[in-house]
Amino acid sequence: MAEVGYVGLGMMGSAAVHRLLAAGYEVTVWNRTRAKAEPLLEAGARWADTPREVAERSEVIFTMVTNTAAVQAVTEGPDGIIAGLRPGKVYVDMSTASPANTRALAAQVAGTGAQMLDAPVSGTAIVVDQGKASLMVGGDEATFERVRPILEAIGPKVFHVGPNGAAVTMKIAINLSLAVQMLAFSEGVLIAEKSGIARERVVEVMLASVIASPMVAYRGPLVLGHPDEVWFDCHMMQKDVNLALELGQELEVPLPTTAVTNEFLTAANGMGIGDLDFAVLFDVLAAMSGVKTSVLR
Repeated sequence: MAEVGYVGLGMMGSAAVHRLLAAGYEVTVWNRTRAKAEPLLEAGARWADTPREVAERSEVIFTMVTNTAAVQAVTEGPDGIIAGLRPGKVYVDMSTASPANTRALAAQVAGTGAQMLDAPVSGTAIVVDQGKASLMVGGDEATFERVRPILEAIGPKVFHVGPNGAAVTMKIAINLSLAVQMLAFSEGVLIAEKSGIARERVVEVMLASVIASPMVAYRGPLVLGHPDEVWFDCHMMQKDVNLALELGQELEVPLPTTAVTNEFLTAANGMGIGDLDFAVLFDVLAAMSGVKTSVLR
């Protein structure tokens, strides 16, 4: 089995590494704060002191970091991943970042003789833990087939969607719909609630209706109370929404509902609740409607 490296051990990255370890892969890891790696080291992962060392010790190297700037931080410079790449290695970025940067990075990786794939995940860390995540992959198809077994260890549904940058574009297209769906769901809940139906009953009925997408099934209950562990906060969602709006302008595709939803994310940040899951879009709309919630009273 290929030796695997993983850089970026947030909730999603840690869940992916747990899946790889469970599948029998030897995994070398790095994170800005080593404390996040400790549970993985106890589970059998090996620590590296720099991203470059991860790349030098691994055949297939993954990253899962916050944004485009974070991708650049772990790939560039003397201690970055690119410095540790050699012919035959494969670098897989699972971050949701700029498609243009992804394509430029792929060219840099090719200059070392290695290959790059972009392979973002659709789903939460819980979905990854459960082995139900789906991955979309961009890059050379032969390289994709080579690492496909490793990708399938992280998530069983793996789709090759085109060249480098195509997968992260697909992820952006999906994520803009998550935020828009949450805002639309919130509108429906509040109309029903203000008409006199209990919020708990509204949510119960909606989750049994035709609108109960996987996103609504996961986040709909959050209008009744937020979890202690934040899945995907407003700042992260707004980063993805802004990437979508940039792509919309570049491709001349109007994104009216995305633009409106972006303003509600800005409002959440301005109201001091942006560190909560983006399901607080409901709380923002509720406050505008004169309805109290567990977050805003």
